[in-house]
Amino acid sequence: MTMYACVGSNRLDEALAFYTELLALRGMKKMFDNSGGGSFFGNAAGDLFAVVTPFDGEPASAGNGTMTGFPMDSRDAVDALYAKALALGGTDEGPPGLRGPEEVGAYFAYFRDLDGNKLCAFHWVLG
Repeated sequence: MTMYACVGSNRLDEALAFYTELLALRGMKKMFDNSGGGSFFGNAAGDLFAVVTPFDGEPASAGNGTMTGFPMDSRDAVDALYAKALALGGTDEGPPGLRGPEEVGAYFAYFRDLDGNKLCAFHWVLG
């Protein structure tokens, strides 16, 4: 599953440091700088994630009900991304664990970045 997501930041230098370390756990690295401020990260799978200054010049804000999910290869990888986010200053929004009936196998962890953007790491084998 490839992904593309973008978050705005009011703490761009800190946010870029946060995401540089966090996204490395998904094999993502900085691809290029955004001309308006910030950077785009990517990996060989085609995933793209941007941390930017909002284009409209207004302060960045976390969207109510908005969340970006990072698909992970295993439950251990979910645990590692969640732990890394908290170690980097992110805040807990729900520790790693099964969501829904156990037979569904949906394993998610929720956290917020330094600007309050809600993120999750998940491992879910559909089928």
